[in-house]
Amino acid sequence: MCGIAGFCDFTSRSDHAILKKMTDTLIHRGPDDHGYQLFQDSNATVGLGHRRLSILDLSALGRQPMQTHDRRYHIVFNGEIYNFAEIQQRLIQQYGIQFTSQSDTEVILYAYMHKGITSVHDFRGMFAFVIFDEKHKKLILCRDRTGVKPLYYYWHNGCFLFSSELKSFHQHPAFSKDLELQGVHAYLKWGYIPAPYTIFKNTYKLCPGHYLTLDMENRTLTDSVYWDSMDYYNQPLLDISFDEAICELERLFIESFGYRMVSDVPVGIFLSGGFDSVAVAAILQKHRSEKLKTFTIGFDEHAYNEAPYAKQIANYLGCDHTEYICTPKDALLIIPKLPDIYDEPFGDSSAIPTVLVSEKARQNVTVALSADAGDELFAGYNKYQTAIKFGGAINCLNPLSRRILDKFLEYLPFQTVQRLFSAYNLETRVQKIQQMLKHHHIVDFMNITSQLITDKDRQAMMVKQIKLLPTAFDNKICGEYQTDWINAMLAVDYQTYLPDNILVKVDRATMSVGLEGREPLLDHHILKFVARLPGHFKYSETGPKHLLKSLVYKYCPRSLMDRPKKGFSVPINHWFRHELKFYFLHYLDKTRLQKQGLFNDKFIVKLRDRYLKGYPENVGKLWQLLMFQMWMARWMD
Repeated sequence: MCGIAGFCDFTSRSDHAILKKMTDTLIHRGPDDHGYQLFQDSNATVGLGHRRLSILDLSALGRQPMQTHDRRYHIVFNGEIYNFAEIQQRLIQQYGIQFTSQSDTEVILYAYMHKGITSVHDFRGMFAFVIFDEKHKKLILCRDRTGVKPLYYYWHNGCFLFSSELKSFHQHPAFSKDLELQGVHAYLKWGYIPAPYTIFKNTYKLCPGHYLTLDMENRTLTDSVYWDSMDYYNQPLLDISFDEAICELERLFIESFGYRMVSDVPVGIFLSGGFDSVAVAAILQKHRSEKLKTFTIGFDEHAYNEAPYAKQIANYLGCDHTEYICTPKDALLIIPKLPDIYDEPFGDSSAIPTVLVSEKARQNVTVALSADAGDELFAGYNKYQTAIKFGGAINCLNPLSRRILDKFLEYLPFQTVQRLFSAYNLETRVQKIQQMLKHHHIVDFMNITSQLITDKDRQAMMVKQIKLLPTAFDNKICGEYQTDWINAMLAVDYQTYLPDNILVKVDRATMSVGLEGREPLLDHHILKFVARLPGHFKYSETGPKHLLKSLVYKYCPRSLMDRPKKGFSVPINHWFRHELKFYFLHYLDKTRLQKQGLFNDKFIVKLRDRYLKGYPENVGKLWQLLMFQMWMARWMD
């Protein structure tokens, strides 16, 4: 696990010192070693930089940038190829390659040398790599299928930059940090900025399952797709029974989880007490004699605290368990770090406990397994049920009934009703229903349900109105075989919320402390199987995660598992009215907002003051605005 950075500069503005500054900005991702290499072409300067976190082959033989014996291909790589030993053996048998290390980096390099970009189909893991083909004068950037590992690039005025994180670009004199207003609107809408866009102009995320080719001869960029999860959701459903599905899922889990334990350093597991993390811990512990190290974050606020359940499960499984309670004092220490850790606006408040659990785990292990994607694979979020419930009702209305209901809701006295009945977040809920009345597709209903800030509020917040750019949220046209509402929602979430929110949260949090986070549920073989199962295997009349729960019950008793879902949420509603109140007063200050010229200061200050006075406003909106303002203060002032 590492950090990579570099450039291809056609303007002669780049040198070794700049490459070193760009790369060393990522020292948190790779504190163990470093490497920088400069190539001077006839019309461009190429730089490859690497910060190393040693996980496999801890010797100097694994140092990057790495090159082939003939010095034609050069690579910098971030991630892990879990089946590298198998690929290495095939390369030895087929081509007689003499490997000098036991690193997966060298395996990628020689696999590409002999098979080109098609070699990526052999890789089972998480990865972002850049290969420089010195002979053909090309740079090839590639990102893993689901987007576990990040890869950004900037292309403007003859200078191409790439990095694991945006903060590297600030170290290059050619980088122009011009705010992208469409990115600001997207952030307010989603709480993050969906790929391929970022908060800056001319700056992009390479999408999951894509590779990018920079042809240095004609100075062109070509973006290509090598893997698309939607392809599997659009295949015919598998003709198997529910019990057969459990058996196959268990086999895939055992195989996938086992691969994620390959390491030359200690490995732990994030254990929340929910079905996803319990599946990982239970299956791995059953097949090992040594006690696995598990880590949990809890809260003093009972409504948010799953730590006692996680402890009971860890004791039942026989794990070596560590628990830590996150307090407002901990939040006070972590919140100022968030704009650096998430170097573009990021509105998920569960970043706080994710950073904290990463810090605690890093004191004991160098690798931690996180059970993300369980909700997106097995329909765990409440929004799926809500979308079906409201979407089904709305789709029963004729156009006239929709218009009448919309007008009625438009003139509803929200604040009076909210005050009389203590109806939490009523105005936002009504605005979402109004948005739904203009749509018919289940994916639109899901997306509207999951937004904290509605279109109406977003337009009221912003001074300038901008049309949003198309994203993977628009990928709702399913093939002839996909008529399942549950699968339609899961397919879109897998390409949007999962890589751009959940995986960003975990990658930045873990790497901020030099901890490698691994995602065992994101093995692409699991997706290929689960995508072709009927939706009622996942969400049935008994509730969400039907298939996953049935498997977990084989390892853990129902008495320990059956309880209401809490999710990895944070008690910010309480904290920011008391211990953390000054954050809202300082960063959402009227003068600051007016000086910025981006937001309607009257709207935001009114929202802030109503919340601080105890009205049942959604604090999540204010948190999103706070994270944007703190990001602006760190990176734009």
